[in-house]
Amino acid sequence: MGIVIVDGQEIEIADDERLNAIQVARRAGVDVPHYCWHPGLTVVASCRMCLVETGTRDAESGEIKMVPKLVPGCQTPATDGSVFVTNSEKVRHSRAFVEEGLLIDHPIDCPICDKAGECHLQDYHFEHGQDARRADIRPFTSRRRDVGPTVTLFVDRCVMCSRCVRFTREVSGTSELMVIDRGAREEIDVFDGFPLDNKLSGNVVDLCPVGALGDKDFLYKQRVWFMKSHDGVCAGCSAGCSVVVDENQDKVYRLRPRENMAVNKWWMCDDGRYGFHHVHDEARLVEPERRGAADYESIEWSQVPAALETELSSAGRLAGIISPHLTVEEAYLLAQLLRKFDEEALLALGPVPVQGEDEHYPGDFTIRAEKCPNRRGVEEVLRHFNGGATSLDDVLSQVESGAVGGVWLTGGYREPSLDEGIAQRLTAAKVVVVQDMFTSPVWERAHFRLPGVAFAERSGSYVNCAGHLQSFSWAVRPPTGARVEGSLYWQMLEQPGMYNPRSVLAEIAGTIPAFDAAAGEIPSTGVALEAPAMSPTA
Repeated sequence: MGIVIVDGQEIEIADDERLNAIQVARRAGVDVPHYCWHPGLTVVASCRMCLVETGTRDAESGEIKMVPKLVPGCQTPATDGSVFVTNSEKVRHSRAFVEEGLLIDHPIDCPICDKAGECHLQDYHFEHGQDARRADIRPFTSRRRDVGPTVTLFVDRCVMCSRCVRFTREVSGTSELMVIDRGAREEIDVFDGFPLDNKLSGNVVDLCPVGALGDKDFLYKQRVWFMKSHDGVCAGCSAGCSVVVDENQDKVYRLRPRENMAVNKWWMCDDGRYGFHHVHDEARLVEPERRGAADYESIEWSQVPAALETELSSAGRLAGIISPHLTVEEAYLLAQLLRKFDEEALLALGPVPVQGEDEHYPGDFTIRAEKCPNRRGVEEVLRHFNGGATSLDDVLSQVESGAVGGVWLTGGYREPSLDEGIAQRLTAAKVVVVQDMFTSPVWERAHFRLPGVAFAERSGSYVNCAGHLQSFSWAVRPPTGARVEGSLYWQMLEQPGMYNPRSVLAEIAGTIPAFDAAAGEIPSTGVALEAPAMSPTA
């Protein structure tokens, strides 16, 4: 172990840790301001906002010798005996001068800038800037440049931190962005004929510390101080990226990556970032129905449990086709519910959508071809109830033969997966219950049609492709008429009170060995499920 002194505090670091002054200062509860440094990118030390005083302490005498000049904290390693001073008068003057220099040419257009409210330049000016502006206030310009299909560059707002340039070279590996010209004329631009058009391009907006890079999908839609942020998990693919869901009045406006070194580090793909619009699609199903003598009839949610119990109890053998878009808790409750009506009910995993192949990027980030968030979690629940694998084809074959009379299917797919082929094989079933967000061939032939909810409207847990379990809470309420699947199962199982995914997960952890790690308090970044049964599967 080594000892580093930050503003008089002794901080322990491990012998194998490679930290800089900014990182070790965070352990001391000190925020060293910075623009160009990011833990996921190479160090350039160009903004000079993180300048600190440094020195060394002699291990034997305890004498401290300081370096006369300030050094960039991002570029200065923290080793045993290092001393850092981040709050001296010399450091404060340096930060004020850096802020003043950036603001001389920066357009003061905060009232119309999307970054207002979460801008480093704003925050650092009030915390570290000069008390008064010494330069003349000039009319500002805000030149706007289209750099790609998802990102707009406001040229004059840029502070030349070069984060975006380094990201395209080191993480996405596509290198569309560059710095043109030199000195006071420096600007960010794209190579001629090569727009910023890669599947990770939205990350440059998150990386930008000011309002220079704007997200076209979010631009001028909402002020950040009106929105509420919720920790969530992306349901776009089996990577299960940790995200932040920003919403206002039950409308999702954007998704942002949330740091999770075990899953997605600091990034997310554009497919996931912009893949939330179906949540508010006008085509969402919002009315529960049952098949009548001539056509479908509306049915109140209060009447659904009793009607389902009556029909399923007389349908004969039952089967459940459980979607990989359901949470672990919902899959567990549905399996319990079907086994309540039929102790030998067949349980199978629903269609697993796959598009192309896994896409790997230089920054150790992968977009998964498997386009569902919880295939492995549902598989583990089914393994517990079945004692072995039951395939979707096996279930459908038994329906066709007449051995199975009642089938409960769950959806949640953005793209149609409950297709005509499945619908035709369900023709012989006496009772077909479908929970889904959008119409499908199976929905059109169901006896009970129950509107389900989207990923941002449910609470629970997903297990990603690497066996990492993450729990999350709902961010927005579902549209009127749709109902969270788990709450229906909870009611039909006659559980007390409101649906509580956390208590269900605690029961799962005590019942299924693979979920042992979920028995304690789960951090916001989730837990790794390392039981042998959770080893990767195809």
